[in-house]
Amino acid sequence: MKVATKIAWYFALFWVLVLCGGTFLQYYDFKNNSTFLQIKQVAIKTGWYLPAFYSHIVASSIILIAGFFQFSEKVYNNRQLHKLLGKIYVLGVLLFAAPGAAIMTFFIGRGPWVTTSFILQNTLWFTFTFLSWQSIKRGNTNQHVAMMRYSYALAFGAVMLRMYVFLFTMVGIGVAFPNNYLIIAFASWVPNLLVAEWMNRFSDRPTFKVS
Repeated sequence: MKVATKIAWYFALFWVLVLCGGTFLQYYDFKNNSTFLQIKQVAIKTGWYLPAFYSHIVASSIILIAGFFQFSEKVYNNRQLHKLLGKIYVLGVLLFAAPGAAIMTFFIGRGPWVTTSFILQNTLWFTFTFLSWQSIKRGNTNQHVAMMRYSYALAFGAVMLRMYVFLFTMVGIGVAFPNNYLIIAFASWVPNLLVAEWMNRFSDRPTFKVS
């Protein structure tokens, strides 16, 4: 189990760093000339899309890293660092990443069911993050840990989405075919939430020990 935990931990860390690093390299200059933004010109012209887009991707890159290390035993036991990263994560989600994603959802253009998937994911993400913050304010540590697991499982959906898009592209079936993006949209976060539910039911440890 320890070996499996280490493999899962470093696999997840690798993809978090790939996504965050790739986001920085692609969008750090704010020139809006990336391939993705080129196909979003209609949305950009509304004046709503770009602020929401940058609010979401910048905040998400920060909170994915901050949230990931919250489940490290060393960070968890360092109370000051844990609180600092926790504040960064919660404020990043509630004030920037989730609101930005909510606006972006209306410009996806991949059908009503894909839009529904992202609305559900984002609503649950905001809700569980808010509940985690409220529970720790009341001193309910167990509920706080449970809600944070749900919250980060949904945040990690961004990583899984890009990984699935990469894998679908690599095997040659792409994401433009009917229903492929719909499958990816739900697969990116529903299994994550089920894993978090399993951990909340059967794990009595709030952190992972990988050293």
